[in-house]
Amino acid sequence: MKNRIFASAAVAAGLAIAVAGCSSSDDTTDAATASADATMDAGSGLPESLTLALVPSDDVEQITTDGEALAGVLSDELGIPVEVFVPDSYNAVVVALQTGQADIGFLGPIAMWQAHEEAGAEIVLQALRYGSSEYVGQWFTNDPGTYCLDDVTTEADDEGINYSYCNGATGYSGPQGEDALALVPADASIAWTDATSASGYYFPATQLATILGVDPINDLTGGFFAGGHSQTVQAVYDGEAAIGLSYNDARSNLAEEFSDVGEKVVVFAYTDNIPNDGVVLSGDLDASVQETLTQALLDVAATEDGLAALAAVYDIEGLEAANQDAFENFVAPTYENFGSE
Repeated sequence: MKNRIFASAAVAAGLAIAVAGCSSSDDTTDAATASADATMDAGSGLPESLTLALVPSDDVEQITTDGEALAGVLSDELGIPVEVFVPDSYNAVVVALQTGQADIGFLGPIAMWQAHEEAGAEIVLQALRYGSSEYVGQWFTNDPGTYCLDDVTTEADDEGINYSYCNGATGYSGPQGEDALALVPADASIAWTDATSASGYYFPATQLATILGVDPINDLTGGFFAGGHSQTVQAVYDGEAAIGLSYNDARSNLAEEFSDVGEKVVVFAYTDNIPNDGVVLSGDLDASVQETLTQALLDVAATEDGLAALAAVYDIEGLEAANQDAFENFVAPTYENFGSE
């Protein structure tokens, strides 16, 4: 496929030059030459194909379907095939970047730093949501009588779905509700998201361990990994766990199927603000290729189709250059003190 694509580029360039040679207009010549240069530059140095690895934050089949739409838009932008890889865990994306099975990874912040440290990946972009590149992890429960220290407040979204909160845990900034976290026993049944999830494990587990004065790895004994953000909400909704963690607000993922999920699953605390998830690129790619891919993703995010694809995959409303200081000063210490264990 690469040969066909590159041959087409060469033919297009040749035709442009031929037309320019027959034209008597300097403007036409300049335009045609610029077009030919742009066509050749678009494919210059790129591999035959790329693999886009996506973490399974929701249903794997749906993520795969939505990811293929995103890959299609990116493929059109780059002029080479882009394949999608959705493994069954966050860590598998890091391994794929480390072993050359993936070129582009969409990951949470801890996994982004892990990929940087363990796979030599470059952290390049962060997602935007609600105009911000930060978010919070949310603590939720099916036992508000224990963990809500004030009245439960219910608000309806634009679709009329009710969502319940307490302890000031509403909005988009944390921490909130930490007095209630002091009531969580170390052996509580907690549905963590995934072993490499920032908002669903590392940051909230560190937060709870600090409040309780315990070791997050050895002393929080009642928790289990549900496998994704929607799955933790489902576990608390079904009564399989008393408490769960997710990004804010993963309850909406289940609202279409379970209209009362926002009322039965009550958010009672927030973590500190966390840098958004984003994009890392394989360290095996040349710097010029990394630059091309970074710009291509930004360009995709600036188009209607690209933005729709990003929104479908991870509710992304835009992309911007990664805040390297936030990763080095906030994410890295968490990874070193907890995540790298």
